Amino acid sequence: MESNIFMIHNLEMRFTSFIKTFFTFVKYHKSMTMPLISHFKSTLILAGILFSAFTSYGQAIPEHVSNKPIYSYLDELAGEKVIAIHSAVKPYTKQFIYKKLKQAQLADSLLNKRQKKELAFYLNAYQLYNNEPENPYIDEKVNLLQKYSSHSAISSTHLGFVYRDSNFTAEVSPIWGYRYRTNDNGSVDHYWGGAEANVTLGKHLGFWASLRDNSISEILAWPGNFTRQDGGNYKIGNGGRPGGDYSEMRGGVSFAWKWGHVELSKDHVQWGDHQHGPNILDSRAPSFAMIKLHLKPADWFEFDYLHGWLVSEVIDSTLTYTSQYGESRQVFRPKNIAANMYTLHPFKHTSFSVGNAIIYSDLGGAHPAYMIPFLFYKSIDHTLNHKIQNQNSQLFFNASVRAIKHLHLYGSLFVDELSITRLGDEQRHNFLSWKGGAKLQNWPFQNVALSYEFTQTYPLTYKHRVRATTYATNEFGLGHYLGDNSQEHYGAITFRFIPKLRVKMAYWYAFHANEYAYNPEGETRVDEFPVLADKTWQNKTFQLAASYEVWQNMYLKLIFEDSNIKGFDVDEHDAQYYLDLFSPAYYHGAQQTLSFQLNIGF
Repeated sequence: MESNIFMIHNLEMRFTSFIKTFFTFVKYHKSMTMPLISHFKSTLILAGILFSAFTSYGQAIPEHVSNKPIYSYLDELAGEKVIAIHSAVKPYTKQFIYKKLKQAQLADSLLNKRQKKELAFYLNAYQLYNNEPENPYIDEKVNLLQKYSSHSAISSTHLGFVYRDSNFTAEVSPIWGYRYRTNDNGSVDHYWGGAEANVTLGKHLGFWASLRDNSISEILAWPGNFTRQDGGNYKIGNGGRPGGDYSEMRGGVSFAWKWGHVELSKDHVQWGDHQHGPNILDSRAPSFAMIKLHLKPADWFEFDYLHGWLVSEVIDSTLTYTSQYGESRQVFRPKNIAANMYTLHPFKHTSFSVGNAIIYSDLGGAHPAYMIPFLFYKSIDHTLNHKIQNQNSQLFFNASVRAIKHLHLYGSLFVDELSITRLGDEQRHNFLSWKGGAKLQNWPFQNVALSYEFTQTYPLTYKHRVRATTYATNEFGLGHYLGDNSQEHYGAITFRFIPKLRVKMAYWYAFHANEYAYNPEGETRVDEFPVLADKTWQNKTFQLAASYEVWQNMYLKLIFEDSNIKGFDVDEHDAQYYLDLFSPAYYHGAQQTLSFQLNIGF
């Protein structure tokens, strides 16, 4: 550590000496040097920015979006105006979370007793990412390595192995979980297990990996199902067992500096403020590979970009071939996504975001034009596909306002297709989804939060006339979980009287209307389908859930759901057809489902 600081100090001294020498030379040789000064100034400014950025500490390892307790806690701190966050883009990095927790510690006079205890609890876990050389878990009672190493520890905080010195940090933890459900349709067992590792190297590099194998006795999240449960790429009846197995491998490598980071990863993302599912970019689908860029060069501006490799599951017959043993080797058509989001923070607790995305295929793989982060991709599409069928582009907006203490107001708009000629025409509609919500917490009662959210999506939003360019990967939608032509009301009240214990009562009423095909050659114009005309599927659910973090990353959950999910006889199909299409059989009809879950890790 000392040698690194000495090296940086030397570089700074040499850089300063060079600048002084240069300007002394310019002073006495103006006629020779003036033509070069203009060019040199811009080069010097750029070099100064890069020098400042890359000699500053900065590492980036994401905290997966499934770690809802820490995200909920940061959201609460932001609602109390203790910290400021940009909650529309997730995941956050572990380093960012530690920074915000330290900010809250400096303002702990604003916290109540329960919040202070949870702050201490989370700081103990995230102090691993404070850029200090000492291992903070050396003195834990369970550390059997204390006699042998001053850098290695068996940590009860992380339920695993932790190593740290001035140049290298490593954390390895097990993942294990079990969830049991029971209702009138029987019981469902879900087991998962694996391991995860997080590593930092030097001042800028971060690495992470997470592998978990899942086995479930009845599949509850098929592509097309209207559920908030995560989907998977299932192997059905593996080993003669009922249900299916699936594996989820996530990981990546990042390079970070003081005001940004870039990463190559296979992971989940969420874009759009929400309480019951975002409508811009959701994480229910299996993870996909991507290049991500995050920049925050000023307090009032942020920029996010990703370029991802999706899975189309559309067979390319021209590339499919027969092996030497007579087996058919099928090949999917390529499918990519490019998306960016610009965010302005005009005030400390207010954010406005605008961005655009495109799903594209049949360009020979990833196209360099869509790997330029800052562009408007619809315009590029008009060039690359001039006079032929375009790709699938989107535009979106998000607003988040925490200007009033205790209250968070937010909204998002996803625009799939927009035509000015449709505005004001009662017979036609644009393809869009909009969401608005509010959350009131710790007023008038401490440790109590009230929330409400409304979502409405117009027909054919998230769909596309070309299967290879739908807004989906592995056939799981990337947008709102209810898909197109749907509406949802969601309300909840959350109690947090005891540290690490969260009790939530929630109710949601959701329905999906007529199911339309995106067929430009059909009898009805695609923008003239009636909006929310006839219900095909409906879900009314009351949920009572309790979650307690027994230990860091060890959770005990108990969930009761009273649900009534039914279909309707519409458009020449009976109610059972829509039930089977949009819901797993386990939840059909009126059901009272009791769930128990214990898990280590996420």
